[in-house]
Amino acid sequence: MKARERTIVVIALLLAAILGGLVGDIVGYYIPDGAAKTLFSHAFEVGFENVSVNFYSISFSIGLQFKFNFVSILTVVLTLIYFRWWYY
Repeated sequence: MKARERTIVVIALLLAAILGGLVGDIVGYYIPDGAAKTLFSHAFEVGFENVSVNFYSISFSIGLQFKFNFVSILTVVLTLIYFRWWYY
């Protein structure tokens, strides 16, 4: 796989995770209460909280957190399957 193809795959996976999370939140908002709503709206977060450092003249914050739900994981898996079929 060439470097350009890797870049396209990484960008596609990031977009799949973002759009899948957005679609999952939207669908989970409109579904009535029940198991399906829990499946679509429940998300887990991986990462660490913001850490603020405040010096006299400089202050900055560092933090990184990923939020995954069912649809975002599903879209990433489908994107991986698609690109595996496309490039191999």
